[in-house]
Amino acid sequence: MKKIVTISALLGVTAALPAQEKLWTMNDCMQYAVENSPGVKRAAYSYDTYKAEHTYAITSFLPTLDAGTAAQYNFGRAIDPETNTYVNTTTFNNNYEVQAYLPIFRGGQLVNQWRLAKSNRQMGLNDIQKAKDDLALNTMEAFVNVVYYEGTVRYATEKLEESGRTLYKVKREEELGLKGGADIALIEAQVAADDYTLTHQQNLYTTALLKLKEYMNYPYDLDFCIDTTAQGSDYIQPEESISDIYAYALGSNPAALQAGFHVKASQMKYLIQKGRLFPTISLSAGVYTSYYENLKAETSPVAFSSQFKNNRGEYISLNLNIPLFDGLSRITEVRRARNNVRIAREQQTEVLRQLQTAIEQSVADRDGFAKEGIQMEKKLKADQMAYQVTLRKFEEGLMSPLDLQTSSNILIESKANLLQRRLMYILKCKQVDYYKGNPLIINN
Repeated sequence: MKKIVTISALLGVTAALPAQEKLWTMNDCMQYAVENSPGVKRAAYSYDTYKAEHTYAITSFLPTLDAGTAAQYNFGRAIDPETNTYVNTTTFNNNYEVQAYLPIFRGGQLVNQWRLAKSNRQMGLNDIQKAKDDLALNTMEAFVNVVYYEGTVRYATEKLEESGRTLYKVKREEELGLKGGADIALIEAQVAADDYTLTHQQNLYTTALLKLKEYMNYPYDLDFCIDTTAQGSDYIQPEESISDIYAYALGSNPAALQAGFHVKASQMKYLIQKGRLFPTISLSAGVYTSYYENLKAETSPVAFSSQFKNNRGEYISLNLNIPLFDGLSRITEVRRARNNVRIAREQQTEVLRQLQTAIEQSVADRDGFAKEGIQMEKKLKADQMAYQVTLRKFEEGLMSPLDLQTSSNILIESKANLLQRRLMYILKCKQVDYYKGNPLIINN
C-alpha cells in the first residue's frame, strides 16, 4: 500500500466554515458551470428540434388532408354552367374542396427519414451529455490551476516574509560589525527577487481565476472563494486494464457515441438520396362542390344548399412518378452522400483512436504523478532539513547569503512541485474514473 496526500477540496469536501461565507469546491464549480452554460442550453434546444423532426417523420406515414375554398367574380364572356354555353354577363363562382394524399412508395425515403430522425434524437441527448462532460472537464482543470497558483502565491508570500526577516537581522548584525555591506546587498537582491516572484504568481492566479469564471459563466465582478483545504487519505494504486476501460468507453463515452451517431446519420442520408432514384407511387382522393350565380339574370339563382349538394363530385387517383432526367442532380447527391459516409467513418476511426490515446495517457499520468508525489514528499523533507542546516550555519557565519538563497529557492520549488503533483494526480484520477463510467459531477 502506498500513501499519498490528496486535497479534499478537489473531491468536494468542504471544511466547516462560517455559514455566511460559501467555499466553492470543484464539484460546486462544475455543477454551476453546467447549469449556467450557454453551450449546454444550445445543445438542449437542438435536442428539442430533433424531437420535433422525429415526430414529423412519424406523421409522414399518415395521409395529408387539405381543405380549400375559392370565390371568383367573372366579368364579360364566360360559360354558363346551367346551359354550358358562352354568355356575356357577370357571374359569381364559389368552389369548395377537400382532398387527401397518401404516399405509398417513395423508394424507402420515408422509412429512412424516420430512422434518421430517431438516430438524431438519440444523438441530441448524447450531445447534451457531451457538452456537460466537456465543460466539466475544462472547469475541473481550471479549478486545479486556481488551487495551484493559490498555493504558489502562499509560498511566495512566505518566502518574501522570510527574506524580509533575514534582511532585518543582517542589518542589525551589520550594525554590530558581524556582517558586511556585501551580505546586505545580496539579501536585498533576494528580497527584490522574491517580491517580483510574488507579483508574478499573483498575476498567474488572477488569470487562472478569470479562466475558471469564464468556464463557469460566473459574473466577473463578483468574488467567490475556492476551497483549498487539504486532508490526508490512503491511496492504493489499482491494477487496471487499459483495454477494459477502452472497451467500456466505446459504449458509454459521449465522444465515441457521437462519432457513431454521425456515421449512422450519414448512412441514412445516403439511403434517402438513393431512394430518390426510384419511382414514387401515391394515392389521392377528394370531394369538391361549387356554387354559381349569374348576377345579371332576371330569375333567382338555384339555392346554395341545392347547388352545394347537387354539384358535389368525388375522385380517387393512383399516381406514378418516374424520374427520368434532371441534369444528373440525383446522381450527384447520391455520390456526395456516399462520400459523406466514408468521411464519417474515417472521422470515427480518428475519434476512437484519440479516445484510446487519452485513456492510456490518463492512466499513465495518474500512476506517474502518484509515484512522483511520493518521491517529492521525501525530497521535500530532505530540502527542509537542508534549509534549516544552511540557515543555522548562515546565522553562525559559516554560510554565505548566496548559499542561503539557493537552499531557500530549492525548498520553495519542492513545495510547488509537490503541490502540482498532488493536484495533477487527483485530476488524472477523476479523468480515469470518467472513462470508466463514473459521473464527473456528484449531485448534492
